Amino acid sequence: MGQAAVTGATMTCPFAAAPVPVPLNVTSNSQVLVDGKPAGTIQDAGAMVNIPSFGMCTTLTNPQVAAATAAALGVLTPQPCVPQTQSWIPTQGKVMVGGKPCLTGDCSVMCMYGGKISIMMPGQAKVMVG
Repeated sequence: MGQAAVTGATMTCPFAAAPVPVPLNVTSNSQVLVDGKPAGTIQDAGAMVNIPSFGMCTTLTNPQVAAATAAALGVLTPQPCVPQTQSWIPTQGKVMVGGKPCLTGDCSVMCMYGGKISIMMPGQAKVMVG
């Protein structure tokens, strides 16, 4: 059982140069509100639409970071983060929002470059789903 994640939920990525949480932007739903905010679904995983940049990326599996690091003779050279995500991995499938599984605070989404993006704070504390 987890808390429903809503617009404004904060997320983190382990490869962000500075571990600053970024806010989730829910676009898959505007009808179902939790604590006055749109409830997220597993489809709210669009890079730069739902999941903004985490600032600077530090993983060498990111081609931009690898190229910049190689050009700097092996000195790790972070580059701007542009998340490459697919879909949130649901932890429960019983609660649906508009026919899609509800996004909860314990869901995660993988970045193509290897980072596991996690929800740090779901944006509300009243509604538990599961």
